[in-house]
Amino acid sequence: MESNRQRKVAQIIQEDFAELFRKQASESKQSILVSVSDVKVSADLGIAKIYLSIFPQEFRSAVMKEIEENKAQYRNFIGQKMAKQVRVIPNLNFYLDTALDDVEKLERELRGEGDNPIL
Repeated sequence: MESNRQRKVAQIIQEDFAELFRKQASESKQSILVSVSDVKVSADLGIAKIYLSIFPQEFRSAVMKEIEENKAQYRNFIGQKMAKQVRVIPNLNFYLDTALDDVEKLERELRGEGDNPIL
């Protein structure tokens, strides 16, 4: 069960990263959309799991690789934003959120357009 403090810290992280990724997308020459779908923070506020949705799909691995390489810079960024609100800046773990892809695949299967044969 999440505490109010965990929810507040998660919300701050989600909003700040959403704004950062929006700015990066507007400055980029490629049209890539990175959205922060969810943030989970551990009870001790030491670890933040950040779930990202990346569109279009063909850029996912490259974008995730770039994010992992720049993890220290992202932690520094969030540290500057949250410096007055928390004592310890959480370690950031980024994950690819494929929930929308799973829903789309399931809908395709139910319409009979997938690999499943219609009985």
